[in-house]
Formats: sequence, structure tokens, C-alpha cells
Amino acid sequence: MPVPLKVLIVEDSQDDADLVLRELRRAGFAAVWKRVETEAEYLAEIGKSPDVILSDFSMPQFDGLRAVRLLRDLGMETPFILISGTVGEDIAVEAIKQGVTDYLLKDRIARLGTAVQRALKGVEELTERRRLRAQFIEAQKMEVIGQLAAGVAHDFNNILAIIMGYSELILSTMSPDHQLCKYIEEIRHASERAVDLTRQLLVFSRKEAVRPVVVDLEAAVQDMSKMIGRLIGENIEISIQSMETAGCIRADPGQIVQLLMNLVVNARDAMPNGGRLSVETGGIAWRAGESGLPAGAGPGEYVFVGVSDTGVGMTGEVKARLFEPFFTTKAAGKGTGLGLAICQAIVQQSGGLITVDSTQGKGSEFRAYFPKVDGPVESIANPVCGARQSNGTETLLVVEDDHSVRDLACTALEAKGYRVFSAPNGQEALRWAGENTWLPVRLVIADVIMPLMGGKIMSEALKTVYPGLKIIFTSGHTDEALVPHGVLDKGIVFMPKPYTPATLTGKVRELLDSKI
Repeated sequence: MPVPLKVLIVEDSQDDADLVLRELRRAGFAAVWKRVETEAEYLAEIGKSPDVILSDFSMPQFDGLRAVRLLRDLGMETPFILISGTVGEDIAVEAIKQGVTDYLLKDRIARLGTAVQRALKGVEELTERRRLRAQFIEAQKMEVIGQLAAGVAHDFNNILAIIMGYSELILSTMSPDHQLCKYIEEIRHASERAVDLTRQLLVFSRKEAVRPVVVDLEAAVQDMSKMIGRLIGENIEISIQSMETAGCIRADPGQIVQLLMNLVVNARDAMPNGGRLSVETGGIAWRAGESGLPAGAGPGEYVFVGVSDTGVGMTGEVKARLFEPFFTTKAAGKGTGLGLAICQAIVQQSGGLITVDSTQGKGSEFRAYFPKVDGPVESIANPVCGARQSNGTETLLVVEDDHSVRDLACTALEAKGYRVFSAPNGQEALRWAGENTWLPVRLVIADVIMPLMGGKIMSEALKTVYPGLKIIFTSGHTDEALVPHGVLDKGIVFMPKPYTPATLTGKVRELLDSKI
């Protein structure tokens, strides 16, 4: 089957052009061609992206070396083959310096097909090298972002804990109709958004450990239906269609929520004047060698969740950059450009893939595919909110190296009636415990990573002083940094920063009342 080829012929002789075209047909190409012989005609045509340029060396009004210089000066890398009756060695060297891809003599025109094939293959190889280089640069950029996010996460989470915590404490002392309440609420909401952004950066840069369990995707979507309704406006119609037999997947439940929320918000923003948003779950089986498989899809059974809209759709240029970090078509301040990149990271971490189908003016559909797994369905306990927890009288110890966070924790616990002592690190906590063995310390809130001695080593020593002691570990470090300390293992009580006073007091009361 002939290979389509767009050819620009720079030649003043139609007979010579016909010779070139015959040779291309003989070599198996179906040429769509245009012949030019002046510089003005040439400049008008090279912007139409020919696959290859075949140029005579010398013409009355133009010449091949001038043509290739113009092409390269414009930054274009279209293959350029010079054809001449006679080409001396000095001219051939100069032609290569100017950027000629290949050259051949007219009495050896039979080489043309091979020369064109070689030139086109060179373009493919160059494109592939650039793609791999872009991937490498992207990977380096993500590593830098990940290191930066991990580096600032601890300090930033401590700062956010203080902002969120004291905002909550202030609100708890004010009547709901106080004129300052709305300002404090705005501060708290802003800090919550900052927490979400930090987590998104960590998920995206893969610095946060994934805790996958078996999840019923259809049930997860149904559980989130009310939340979806609150996310979008009244001018958007919602449709949620679920296939009960879709099946289960292995994923982090929190990440599944984040994935769906990001896709729904993206769809909502694509319909500023209203429209229809559809969420669908289902199952599909792909066979090896099956035509039409999405890129990166392997054979097997998959469960998918799809989000489609009737919004503005996307151009090809936008789709090409869709999952690029920090790329956004939204106005400044309206988006981080991380939402879809995070969606892709979440799906890939679960061994799946994400596809997009969009036409400008006709809406978009995103589908996230996950490998199907067998049950039983598992769950991860949700954090306990302490807003309705009862007060306590027990003796507690707070071990935290950040004095502001330590003061906040002590203030919140003392407000609930607990007797609270504190220490800035594990070494000081052990010294204090050695001097106060008579105190009935029931529970310790311990930061994991501290100077001199961390929380894990300290806790083992404290248990010998206070039999039956219960421990809540806490940290603002990334999961990646915490894994070696073993505080994320099953059975260990861990509370990530930033936490609110209500979360802290609720977790304390829950653990004190438990029988473990």
C-alpha cells in the first residue's frame, strides 16, 4: 500500500520534477506535492509542514543552499534533500554544514526512495529522542517538586496546625453571631485549603505512602453522591449511573475520593453556563491484541469510573498537555494546574490508566480504569472528630519539639479537663518520667521525629515506667520519611499533622476508652 507523503519540490524544471515524482512512486510513496521556484513561493509553502523538501541545487531565481538556510533559520527541521546534476566535494560539505539532510546526483536518482525513507526515519528517531528527553526532564522536575514538598511539609504542617487549632479554639469561645466569627471562619477555611494543597503536592510527587485496600468502586461512588451534589451548582444536572456488578479494585479510599472530586470539579468548571454532568461506573475486559485498546492498557478485567460533561471541550493542543503539572487553562488564581496531574498519579499508583475523549464545543469524558480484584471489601477507619466527645480527668504527657504546637495541644487537652504535662523531646520526656514515676500517666501524644530522641524509641522506654501506657504518634513529615520508624504499621495509632483540637481530643478520648 503506497505511503502518503507531502512533498515540496524546489525546482525550475517541470520535467525534472516529474522525474522525481516518478521515482517516489516507484519507491512506494503516494506523493501530494507542490512545486516552487522562487524564494517567495518557497516561504509561503514551508509553513504548510511538508514531510520532506526536495530541492535543485541551482536555479535562475533561487538556489538550494539559500533554501535550506531559510528553513533552518526559521527553526524548522523538515528533512531537506538536495538534488543536483553535479555536486563537488566542497559544495557537499557546505551543504551539510547548512543543514541539508542528504544530497544526490540526478544521474543517480534511483537512490531517492532510500534517501527519503532514511530522512523520514531520522525524523521519527529525533521525535522519539525529544519525547524521551521531555519525559526525563519531567521526571527530574517532579523529583525536585517532590523533594521540595517533602522538605517543607513538616514545618508547613506545624504552622497550619497552629492556625487551624487556635482558630477553632477562638470560635469555641465566641457566640455564633459574634461579628468576628466570619473572619475566623475564613482563616480556618483558608488553612484547610492549604492542607489540601500540601497533600495534593505530596500525592502528585509520590512522597505520600499509599494505603491500598479492596474497595467496591460502585459503592464508593454512591457514598459520594451527596458530596458531588454539593460541589456543583444548581444549573448543572447530575446523572450517576452505576453497574452493581462492576467489581472491586485495590486502591487507597482517600485517593479515590480525591480522584472523583478532581474530575467532578474539572467538569463543573467546563460548564460555567450550566449543562449535564454524568458519573458512571462499570466493568470491561480487554483481550491481548484487541484493536482499539487505550495506550498502556494490558489484557485483563478492569473496573472504571467515568466523568463526562457537556461543557466547552478541549482543543488538540490542550489535550496534549492535559496531564502536565501546573498546566491550566483557567484564569490566574482559579486553579493550581495540579488536579488532572494528581488524577493521573493516583490511577497509575493503583496500576490503572486514565483516558480522555473531548471535542471542542462538545464536552469531555474522562475514564479511570483500575485492574479488577476479588473481595472481600476492606475499609480504613476514618479519623474521629472530637466535637461531641466527653471530657476527661486522666493524666497525659505531650512530647513535641515545636513549642507552638506543644502549647496548642496542651491548651486543647486541658480545656477538656485532662491533667497535662509536656516535654520538648524524647530524652527530656524520659528524664521527666524518671522523676515522676508515681504519676498515673495513661496516654502519651508523641511526635515521631524529634532532636536527641524520637517518639518511637521514647515510647518503648516509657512503657516500662508506666505499664499499660497508650501512645498516639503524630507527625507533619511525609509518609515516606515515617515508614522507617514503623509508626504507620498496622495496630499503631497515628494522627497526621495538621490536626485540630477537636480531632486531637476526640482521638485521645477514643483511645482511652478502648480496651486495647
